[in-house]
Amino acid sequence: MNKHLNELIELSKNDLAIDSYNPQLEAADKKMAKAQKKIDAAQSELDELTTSIADNEKKVKSFDEQLVLLNEQLALNAKKLKEITTEKEMKALSLEEDIAKEKMTFANEEIERLQKINATKAELLVDASETVSTLKTEFDAINIEVSKEKSAIEKSKSTLFKKREELTRNLEQKVLAFYEKIRIWAGNTAVVPVKKQACYGCYMKLNDKTYAEVIKADEICNCPHCGRILYLEPVTAEA
Repeated sequence: MNKHLNELIELSKNDLAIDSYNPQLEAADKKMAKAQKKIDAAQSELDELTTSIADNEKKVKSFDEQLVLLNEQLALNAKKLKEITTEKEMKALSLEEDIAKEKMTFANEEIERLQKINATKAELLVDASETVSTLKTEFDAINIEVSKEKSAIEKSKSTLFKKREELTRNLEQKVLAFYEKIRIWAGNTAVVPVKKQACYGCYMKLNDKTYAEVIKADEICNCPHCGRILYLEPVTAEA
């Protein structure tokens, strides 16, 4: 077999081994992203509950202030009652008192309603806080696990990259440039085997002349259909 072809086959297999780790790295990143997404969703729910409780507390405070003013108004009306001399003034004062009492009733009902809501939400807040805490603990455990996985992968890739450096250093630059040019569009199928007289890159059948050149392997042979570099696997060659 042509020396350069043999080197390209080895380089192609090494590149394939390097890229074979990418799905594992992507899976690890997705695992982390999924765990983080759960935390974000739980934290969002926690924040919404906290904000809602705080808003309701502001409303309760506003109603409390309103009640103070209404009580002051009723006390003032009680003083005015002693000074009233006409029926018209009496009716006007009575109307003011009725309106003030209605407002007080509404304010008290709203305070009670909001406090009940907050009591329920306070319980949900405790559950939400516990959920966030649990998810963060799980995230930390996943992070440690994923970090170990990625560290092992990077270590393996580092070994393969060193091997690639050695292979490319010993390979003729024109041949390497030719391989890299094909690899731009073909990826890890730049160098493919021929099986049953077909290119295993595009799966098109080779004509007899090209197939004969592949069998001889005296020169680097390209697929006439797709341009990939072709070779015959040793086992097939023996057969």
